[in-house]
Amino acid sequence: MSSATVSCPFCQTLNRVDLAKVDAGPKCGSCGKPILLDRPVKLTDDDFDQAINGTDVPVLVDFYADWCGPCKILAPVFDEIAGTWKGRALVAKVDTDASPRVSMQYGIRGIPTTILFKGGKEAARQVGAVPRKAIEDMLSR
Repeated sequence: MSSATVSCPFCQTLNRVDLAKVDAGPKCGSCGKPILLDRPVKLTDDDFDQAINGTDVPVLVDFYADWCGPCKILAPVFDEIAGTWKGRALVAKVDTDASPRVSMQYGIRGIPTTILFKGGKEAARQVGAVPRKAIEDMLSR
């Protein structure tokens, strides 16, 4: 069974989601609201480690900031990738301003930075705005 550990966007409860059943519409075990994995999930200093280490599939993380122009250009690309790779990868976003601990832990010095995690470890990194194909190539490796 492939699974992902993500926080509910409504109540912030950590949930383990069976990715084989992602099309059935997983719901939070606490509040019952939907957990949507066809779009990037937001990770913070509080839940980053659990999500990265508690997910069996590759985790693609977009480190961004709301004020960053290139980050805004890439946002729809990550939305598309999340939908395309739903169930095979977890696509996540980390706001570097709101989550400074994680940003420092991974040495984020420029944004956007995309990091691919496999088995809880960094497997690839890309800094700057790049075409969708470059990001999907990271996932395909």
